[in-house]
Amino acid sequence: MLDRLTDSLNFQTQALVLRSERQRVIASNIANADTPGYQAREMDFAAALRAAGGGQGASALSATQAGHSSAGGTAGGTALTYAAPAQTNLDSNTVDMDRERAAFADNAVHYEATLRFINGSVRTMLSAITGQ
Repeated sequence: MLDRLTDSLNFQTQALVLRSERQRVIASNIANADTPGYQAREMDFAAALRAAGGGQGASALSATQAGHSSAGGTAGGTALTYAAPAQTNLDSNTVDMDRERAAFADNAVHYEATLRFINGSVRTMLSAITGQ
């Protein structure tokens, strides 16, 4: 019985973990916008979610230490790629702040929507369990 309850939330849980990881990658790009030679990183969220849903679950994130996900390797089983530079820069930095801000806002909205979906699902299950 408990498995049925948790199985219905696993997909959204995986999506939430991957959204969090994507937000971290975008924030890292924004933080390094003025770092000479920094190469902006990207995460293909759809591919990462497909990989995580392939039985690996949320544990697909690699960790360098407890609580730290790897910055240079993988995110959700999908390798981080380098962002294609939108314009040339004298210091070889490929961070496009307009793109990063838009991606940050878009990902934040999707993260909030996933949280609301999980919250609604838990409330529905609690209502069904208590009979209200």
